[in-house]
Amino acid sequence: MSAASRAPQRSNRVVPRSNRALRVRRRATLAAAGAAAAALLVSACGSGGTSGGGGNTNFVTGTDGISTVPEGKRVAAPELSGETIEGKQLDVADYKGKVVVLNVWGSWCNPCRAEAKYFAKVSKEYADQGVQFVGINTRDGSTTAALAFEEDFGIPYPSLYDPKGKLMLRFEKGTLNPQAVPSTLVLDREGRIAARSLTSLSEERLLKMLKPVVAEK
Repeated sequence: MSAASRAPQRSNRVVPRSNRALRVRRRATLAAAGAAAAALLVSACGSGGTSGGGGNTNFVTGTDGISTVPEGKRVAAPELSGETIEGKQLDVADYKGKVVVLNVWGSWCNPCRAEAKYFAKVSKEYADQGVQFVGINTRDGSTTAALAFEEDFGIPYPSLYDPKGKLMLRFEKGTLNPQAVPSTLVLDREGRIAARSLTSLSEERLLKMLKPVVAEK
């Protein structure tokens, strides 16, 4: 056998251009799907941000991420009522005359768990100072996990059950970002939005939001 016949033969098969294009499209589709999944995972329970999506220009955001609204530029919170995770009826409008702290949370959210002890503590300390805390529980498929969360952290105040985030969408555009969980709003005694945070709060930052509104006459 000659050396030429013993040498490995290269394949001269040419991959059709249409097949190569199909493979490229498939790789691009898989990459896009992976990026979308990663983005969804991050946004499912993130630290939020300083923007709720634009539209509301009354907020003045400080370097600490806490946004405030001057008294003369505040807007009323939307109607917030429904069933709590305990199965009772609640209407936030019934608390008019009190300062109301609204906290959006989910039992699946680690930043929510990090701040829960501070909300429990401050809500008890300010209960006799005309302050009412109300939770808005979101994206929990059932109330079982939410109730366990409240028991674990000793949450003494009620939470509206809002698994699909419909209550959040009632706010004026730019007030709340449905992807920012946890989020916190402070309503003044007239039911108007006075302060906001789209991130998890420490006790110090929670009090920084709350105290100025409580001090208002």
